[in-house]
Amino acid sequence: MALDLYQRLGLKRDASEAEIKKAYRSLAKQLHPDRNKDKPDAAKRFAEVTAAYDLLSDKDKRAKYDRGEIDEEGNPKMPFGAGFGGYSSGAGPRPGGGPGAGPQGFENFNFGGADAADLSDLFEGLFGAAGAARGGRAGGPFGGGAFRQRAAPQKGADVAYRLKVSFDDAVALKPQRITLGDGKTIDLKLPQGLEDGTRIRLAGKGQEGPAGRGDAIVTIEIAPHRFFTRDGTNIRLTLPITLKEAVLGAKVKVPTPEGAVMLTVPKGTSSGKVLRLKGRGFAAKDGKRGDQLVTVEIEIPAHDAALQQFAEGWNAGGNPRASLGV
Repeated sequence: MALDLYQRLGLKRDASEAEIKKAYRSLAKQLHPDRNKDKPDAAKRFAEVTAAYDLLSDKDKRAKYDRGEIDEEGNPKMPFGAGFGGYSSGAGPRPGGGPGAGPQGFENFNFGGADAADLSDLFEGLFGAAGAARGGRAGGPFGGGAFRQRAAPQKGADVAYRLKVSFDDAVALKPQRITLGDGKTIDLKLPQGLEDGTRIRLAGKGQEGPAGRGDAIVTIEIAPHRFFTRDGTNIRLTLPITLKEAVLGAKVKVPTPEGAVMLTVPKGTSSGKVLRLKGRGFAAKDGKRGDQLVTVEIEIPAHDAALQQFAEGWNAGGNPRASLGV
């Protein structure tokens, strides 16, 4: 005995609209022909559950079906299975029907129920835009067309590239020259807010297709630096200075990704002190740049007789570990 529409979806007759929609989405994921190319029965089941959803998602049709006024195909029920759009097993195709107009054909499925438009995301999520178009073509793999619209011509495939950018160029957002698969070379502009893994889409630079070219997707890889490190939009650098520069203060040359600049080291600077060069870091998405944070590290020469003699006679150092309780 053929299953009624509720049984096809595994539901009770008092199921809510949300339950009907949820059941259909779950079954459609399992039975979609693009996922079951080696299972011919899946196409038939997919069509059956879609037909059930199409009728039950229409409030008027559902009410008529529940009252027994229409059958599982949405046709008026007539006494003794007679004509005028009805169908009686063994009676052959319905009057006015063409080939495939019997219960196994799907030409007359509407799929235009109240929530039909809400299901496009289901197929796009499962199979991408191309899969959604295949699920909606008028001459689908199960004979009659699950949806009324035909598949639109597709663009060509996107092409993925990886581009390694030097740390200095990434900070300065210096344009990068890249050679595409067709041999053409372009200068790629790096965007503000650039990070390792940022993806840049180049429209129309992919493969050719019936509806035009796809896109090129360039993933940026920022190369590590030998002495700079990144901290959000800031850059960190450890800067060695001499004891004399730390004690007396000095102006010292400091490297930045965009060239060396002069930095003032205050008198009495200790190792670990952080000095700031404003606006020398990475650009955020809003264009505001981070800073370069310079951590001072005092270098003591290992064999300096004069320094050793001075230290031996100097007793004004106090106890720098007093705050630690030792």
